[in-house]
Amino acid sequence: MLHAQKIRMDFPILSSGIIYLDNASSSLTPEPVISKMLEFYREYRTNVERGVHRLSRKASEELDAARAEVSRLINAKSKAEVIFTRNTTESINIVANGIKWKKGDKVVTTLLEHHSNLIVWQRLRRLGVELEVVKPNREGLFDIRDFEKAIDDKTRLVALAHVSNVLGVILPVEEVAKIAQEHGAEILVDGAQSVPHMGVDVGKLGCTYLAFSGHKMLGPTGVGVLYVKEKALDTLEPLCIGGGTIEEVTSDDYKLGEPPARFEAGTPPIAEAIGLGEAARYLTRIGFDSIVEHERALIKSVYWGLKDIQGVEVYGPDVNRRSGIISFNVKGMDPHTVATILDESANIMVRSGHHCAMPLHRELLKRPEGSVRASVYIYNTQEEMEKLVETVAEIVKTLL
Repeated sequence: MLHAQKIRMDFPILSSGIIYLDNASSSLTPEPVISKMLEFYREYRTNVERGVHRLSRKASEELDAARAEVSRLINAKSKAEVIFTRNTTESINIVANGIKWKKGDKVVTTLLEHHSNLIVWQRLRRLGVELEVVKPNREGLFDIRDFEKAIDDKTRLVALAHVSNVLGVILPVEEVAKIAQEHGAEILVDGAQSVPHMGVDVGKLGCTYLAFSGHKMLGPTGVGVLYVKEKALDTLEPLCIGGGTIEEVTSDDYKLGEPPARFEAGTPPIAEAIGLGEAARYLTRIGFDSIVEHERALIKSVYWGLKDIQGVEVYGPDVNRRSGIISFNVKGMDPHTVATILDESANIMVRSGHHCAMPLHRELLKRPEGSVRASVYIYNTQEEMEKLVETVAEIVKTLL
């Protein structure tokens, strides 16, 4: 069982009285992660893989340990499959720009995607790559037969989110991966909303690529991960090359080094990656079974609480088919106005707008103005959920 009150002690920002429900955008960072990053700056602040002196060796060892921790978190086959990037967006762009596309190739994605996992594939149309978008029902649930129709022998890549950042719905990644494999296609999973909140095993998912960000999983900003399955490491072209990516250089040519170094040009985000490694340890100690159970209980309270308020429209499936994200609107009010009132009247921090998912809001929800999104994490409590529901009910009363 997860003890939220004990966990909250690692997050001093919560002592100010705020109710932080914007975790799908960016989580808070616990003291152990901050301390680990400060350790780098205070005790062995230097570059990695550049020197033989003790500080450089120590920094290199800590970076390697962080990579190993992240590798274990997602059950990668080896550390070489874990590439440090800036964020999920950069990770997806590495794949989009690193595959040797041919005219007539096809990418399949979904209407639920964050813009970062949509517009990169739209841009490939200039290369003659076809894009097909699979659409769910209004709750965000898919008919697997639609993927069977969309994925064919021309399909080079299937790119889909593990969890929708708007509806919280968990997509059928494993089933889709099996269909893709039958046609020889690779699969990229946007794990930005899943890796921080549930156990993710890249082997069970069947993915070739997995992208996620540190700042959504208790880590710092400026660091993300791209998992690349071993068999694809030699065929994927690095987005950037330069210092640290090569094995040998002459005045006429160069030879790239082994993965993951060939994908990490220049000085990496050392402190940030070390912090990400500590965040992975923190989450592992808590246990994802406990995290899932805790978040489901919280979101269940919010879901049914908001459903009971006349004048509130709640989006997405029932609580058994979603993660800790819930989006809604108060009829007759702009979502930004609702978010502002929640902040100013009750210290509740939520996100409002289209959440980088305009097609979802416009075509599926028919709400081009966007929605209000509340998203929970390990430090949120039932009392906070009750406060959210009560405050939304009070907002609705002002319209009567």
